[in-house]
Parts: sequence; C-alpha cells; structure tokens
Amino acid sequence: MTKNTSTTNNDKENKLAHLVGPTDPQIDKQARERLITARIGLLLRHSFFGNLATRLELVNADEWCPTAATDGRFFYYNTQFIDSLNPRETEFLFGHEILHNVFEHFQLRAGKRDAKLWNIAADYAVNQILVEQQIGEMPTDAKGKDKGFQDNKYKDWPVEKIYDHLMKNAKVIDIDKLGELLDEHLDLSGDAGDKKDSKGKSGKGPSYSKDELKKIRDEVKEAMISAAQSTGAGNLPGAIKRLVKDLTEPKMDWREILQQQIMSTLKSDYTWMRPSRKSWHTSAILPGQNNDEMIDICLSLDASGSISNQQCKEFLTEVKNIMDQYKDFRIHLWSFDTAVFNPKVFTPDNADELLDYELGSGGGTEFECNWDYMKEQGIEPKKFVMFTDGWPFNSWGDEHYCDTIFLINNPYERDIEAPWGMTVQYDD
Repeated sequence: MTKNTSTTNNDKENKLAHLVGPTDPQIDKQARERLITARIGLLLRHSFFGNLATRLELVNADEWCPTAATDGRFFYYNTQFIDSLNPRETEFLFGHEILHNVFEHFQLRAGKRDAKLWNIAADYAVNQILVEQQIGEMPTDAKGKDKGFQDNKYKDWPVEKIYDHLMKNAKVIDIDKLGELLDEHLDLSGDAGDKKDSKGKSGKGPSYSKDELKKIRDEVKEAMISAAQSTGAGNLPGAIKRLVKDLTEPKMDWREILQQQIMSTLKSDYTWMRPSRKSWHTSAILPGQNNDEMIDICLSLDASGSISNQQCKEFLTEVKNIMDQYKDFRIHLWSFDTAVFNPKVFTPDNADELLDYELGSGGGTEFECNWDYMKEQGIEPKKFVMFTDGWPFNSWGDEHYCDTIFLINNPYERDIEAPWGMTVQYDD
C-alpha cells in the first residue's frame, strides 16, 4: 500500500527543514556560480536545453524552498541544495526544470488527479528523457543510488499515461522505494498558502492569475520553438520534436475535414430556392445546396472511456449542422466496445433527436465489431466515421469494405496514425 500523501509530504518537509532559512551571502554566491557554470555547460553540449536555461532568471528562494523550483519564468533555488550537487547533477536539474515548463506540468494539468502521484508521474516523464539524452547526471544519494524517479518502461510515455499506470497499481507500489522528487512542484494558482510576490521573496512561492499563467505558457512556447529552430530537429528528443511540430505546422480543423468528407459523397450544386440556414442570422442571403442524392453515412463512438459525453455531443452537433444543409440523409449511429450496442438511425424526420444520443460505457476495444455489424445488417455506407482513442485491441478493421475516417481523440498519444483510411486528430 502507498503511504498517506499528507504524511509523506510532512516527512519530506521535516527531512529538508534544515535547508530552509536565511541566505548566507557567501553560499549564495557559490550557488549562483554553480548554476551559471551549468547553464554554460548545457549551451556547449545541449544547445536546446542551454538556450531555455539561460532565459530563466535565477532567484534565491532559501526562505521557502528546500531544493529548486520553476514557474516558467524563474529558476528558484536553495543555496545549500545547489551546493550539494556536482556540476553534471546541476545540469540535470536544469534540464528537469526546463522539461517541466515545456510540458506544462505545473500549469494546472493535474486537474482532479491525486497531486502526489501526478508529481511523480511528471518526474518519471522528464527524467526518462534526460537519461536517454544524457543531459547531465541524475543526482545520487550517499550510497550512489539515483535519487529521482526513472524507469525505462516509461520511454515515450506522456505524463497522463504514466499517472494512470501508477494509479492502477497504487495499492501494490511502495512509492517511497521508487525514488524522490528532485524539486518542489509549485501550485501556481494561488491556492497553496501565504504567497506575496512573483519571485517568492516572502511567502511559500509564486502565484499567478489565469491570464498571467496563459501569458507564461505563451512565453515558454515561443522560447521553445526558437530554441528548437536554432538547435535543429535532428538534435531534439522525440517528445520535444512532436510538440514543436504540433505548434508550428498548421492543421486543418477536424470539423472542416469532416464536412468536406461528407460533402464528397455526392455531387452538389447551389440553388436560391433553398437559402442556406447559415445566413439566417446575417443580413446576407446565401444560396443553399441542391442535392439530388441522399447522404448515407455511418458513425460509431468508441465507448472504452476515452471520449467524454461533452466531446460526443460536440461531434454529433457538428454532424447535425452539416446534415441541415441537405434535403435527405440517413445516419446510422452506434456505440461499441467489443461489440456494437445502442444502434440508432436518423433521418430529417428525427434529426433533432441526434443530440440526445447517449454514448454509454463499455470495456475493451475491438474495432472489427463495427465491420461485422455493418456486414450482418447489410449496411454499405458511402463514409464510415469512427470516433475513437486509436487503441484497438487487435486489427483496425476491414480496409476494403468502405471509405473510413478515424477521428482520434487520445490525450496520451497525439500522433497516432491509422494504417489505412483517413486519420483526423480531434482537438477541443
């Protein structure tokens, strides 16, 4: 069993209590020299990390911080803690703080998750990258054992996936034997105690408004893109490369792609006899579409738990808005896990009921059941759209049966591509 979180936190605070106190000017000077030397080392050996390290302002936090911390703008340090590290360990610490900023681990992404396990998952995620990229050296204890949380099985795992794995095994894991947090994970929302200013000179650390937090996120993203461009894509860790790609390469909105694909199933022309509904709330009158054919599509919703009811409703709302432009249509809609359930058929006569469809819940994910169902029912759609997390248990289905679009919503892996058909990434 894991220990009580509050007890573990108190034990850590008591263990490090002797580090917090008034600043010794001489020790502070030595600590700053160590930090500056580490930044230079990173610039020479790992320019991406060095560039991001130099933009963080060094701030003494002896009064409240027993180790180190960051908020995206400042590098807070405890002089005695920095004095305990060798140069390579200090480089590792800088890389650790930089990756926390890059992946926004402190920007309230934990949500309703257990804060202790979330912080551990975040450390596993960043430490794995640092070890793989040989950024400095993991700090060690007196016996030479690595202090931080690191496990090769978490290679390429995002923090959310690591957290879920830890939570699933929480009853059998002794967290204290796996490692320790290398730094202080700040609550930047202003809810963590007596905080007074952005540099934490008095109080328990910095706090920011939501607008200021957004500004910090934008600053970090801009700095990250600049550092990545000067470094070159070939010298970046895979996770960073994917993140930069998401930020710099323009992507067509999934709604636009969905509309284009549905419209492509038939030939259309425009007519003034049926004005477009999109013009009802404007002063302009736009022509409607004159479609002699019926749109016939199938939609399936992955009920394995990756799609929320809100996302489901947003998806179905977009489908209905598209259908409102056409005279006639037939939508086969169902949910699935290892089998299809709750199938419904919607036409112009009951289109308003589309938004009342309940996703339901299931277990497991067998993509093949969708094609089995269509074949059993004799359904041959012009387009089949599957809203899913992109994690099938076995195959992706029958690629030869019909044109298929995989609308993928997966917070763990943002670059999943189906082996065939069209892959579209869902974005809130």
